[in-house]
Amino acid sequence: MTLLSESSIALGVVTVLLAITVVLLARSLRKQIRRGKEYASARDSFESRMRDAEARALAAAKERHSAETHTVEVEAYAEEFRDEVRHLVSARLPALALNLISSHHPVPGLLHESLAGSHDALLLDSVLEHVSVSLLKERRRVDAAARAALRGTNQDAQALSYRLQTEIDELQHEFSAPQSLTSRLLQADHLNEQLLRLLQKSAVAYGAWPGHVRKDTYVTEIIGGASSRLRGFERIQIISRLRSSDIGVVGRAAEPIAMACAELMANALEHSRDDLMVEVSVLQTGNGNVCITFDDSGTGMTAEATIRGTRLLSGDQQEVMLTDLGDPPSQGFAAVGQLVADYGFAVSINHQSAYGGVRAVLSIPPNLLTSMNEEAKPPSAMAPLPASAPQVRKRPTTASTAQPAAPEPTRSPAAAADAGAAPELPQRNRRTLAVSAIEDAAPRYKPQDPRRAQDTWNDFQEGLASGRVNTDSEETP
Repeated sequence: MTLLSESSIALGVVTVLLAITVVLLARSLRKQIRRGKEYASARDSFESRMRDAEARALAAAKERHSAETHTVEVEAYAEEFRDEVRHLVSARLPALALNLISSHHPVPGLLHESLAGSHDALLLDSVLEHVSVSLLKERRRVDAAARAALRGTNQDAQALSYRLQTEIDELQHEFSAPQSLTSRLLQADHLNEQLLRLLQKSAVAYGAWPGHVRKDTYVTEIIGGASSRLRGFERIQIISRLRSSDIGVVGRAAEPIAMACAELMANALEHSRDDLMVEVSVLQTGNGNVCITFDDSGTGMTAEATIRGTRLLSGDQQEVMLTDLGDPPSQGFAAVGQLVADYGFAVSINHQSAYGGVRAVLSIPPNLLTSMNEEAKPPSAMAPLPASAPQVRKRPTTASTAQPAAPEPTRSPAAAADAGAAPELPQRNRRTLAVSAIEDAAPRYKPQDPRRAQDTWNDFQEGLASGRVNTDSEETP
């Protein structure tokens, strides 16, 4: 009994211990489960934080890369802009200054096309525009001052040259002067005419008026007087195709047209060889204009020179600056263009001469023309003669028509029938004598012979010299 009870007690104790152990194990298991959950939650939280940190790190890396890329782009853009500024200063602005002088000098564009249309490119273009406006204002101010100074100087020199011309002209009419002195005076007069033309051209090109007023003048005399102002005038051949010799130019336009003719003839002489003639023709067109053509035998003009000359001669161009005339300045076309604008005639040079050079045409409108009284003021003996009238072709004369017989009495057809003869057809009387009378009455002009004119002038000088008193005090032995 005792052993059984001890075994039962021992078994009970073991059972209690096992129960306690189970309880403790269950409690420990719950703790482990709770701690595992806590550890899992902590791990998930840590992993989440790690993922967030990695995401932030990746975003930071992307931002850093983007910042680095942007920095590189900004530095490259800044370098391109610095290159554009250097290109603006070193190339574009000097080219702009040349372009303002002559439009055939191009202004370069942007150095980097990637900047086209950007704000900085527009800023650079605005700099060019402001500089252009400032340069034009300054150029106009400086050019106006220079033109005023040159205009005043040329006008003063022109007035003195006119006084010198008057003195030389009075000396030429001194019949007591020796022939050698008269010849030297003629040479001095011609040199003064050339100097006066240069001064007049400069003054008109700079905005002055021609400085000389004429009365109504024959067209042919204007052309002849213009040729006498030039060196090499003997190479100019003037041909008049006018049907009437009384055509003149009104006084207010006579000197301007003479000046324009002189400049066009000077240009033709300059661009032709010294052994070639310059042909000047004058005719009246059907619309009443008088056209003067100047044909040279030079090499012609380039397309660019023709465009520039046409612009200068058009008369509607803006004020021409001194720097636009070249170095040395070519003032001829500029002066003629100023006269065209002021007086209303026209000049064109865009034609080719029949001799391969340039044909310049000066057209005088009817409002600048007038009819001269040839009895009150006869034309100069040195002026070219007008064109001869067209000749009527004469009929060939025979022996029977040379001496017309007396007219026979006219017989009627009835009388002829009574006489037994066949009736004659009606006859038409030819007016040979009337046509011949009209042809004889038509004026016949002979072309002027330069040698004969020279011989006449030499005979006049020889007669003038022989008529002088041999005891003239001005003549040296």
